[in-house]
Amino acid sequence: MSSDSPDELDARDMERLAAGEDAALNSIIQRHGEKLFHYLIRQLRDDGDAADLAQETFVRVYQNRQKFDLRKSFSTWLYTIATNLIRNKFRWRQRHPEVSLEPNDDQAWREPVAAGPSPSESLQAEERAKEVRAAIQQLPLELRTCLLLSEYEGLAHLEIAAVMKCSAKAVESRLYRARQHLRAALEKNFAEK
Repeated sequence: MSSDSPDELDARDMERLAAGEDAALNSIIQRHGEKLFHYLIRQLRDDGDAADLAQETFVRVYQNRQKFDLRKSFSTWLYTIATNLIRNKFRWRQRHPEVSLEPNDDQAWREPVAAGPSPSESLQAEERAKEVRAAIQQLPLELRTCLLLSEYEGLAHLEIAAVMKCSAKAVESRLYRARQHLRAALEKNFAEK
């Protein structure tokens, strides 16, 4: 068992990848692939698009392997690439709107239900979770990205600042505004019921 930190493992794998050892990318994907995919699903709400962008993110990691600064955080770099791809995807969606003939079952967003609660409690919890997800989707992209990177991905304010290309104070402000918007939207939804 290795005592290396995830950052040390990432730096070592990126060093190997830059040296031409392509198999190092597999280790990177194993460590970051699932978490990155979930971030992309939360942003895009489409598992097909999320899978495509996850793959494209790792393609970009490979293509830019020589440019990565080993002194910096790999996960910050990875999420910066993914966030830029998300922005591009949203721009593309605006230019190419599509109408789905399939009902929107929100399957990719369903949270696993723990054993124990009654069916009505589970239904209420699922409904609340669906309302929270819908409220998060209504946030402006920069607020939603900050919130998801903080709450779901566990990135620190400085890491989010690097991904978003802003200051840590701006991240703090965006997180505050995102939470205020969410609180207002959810209070409105619950007041209407």
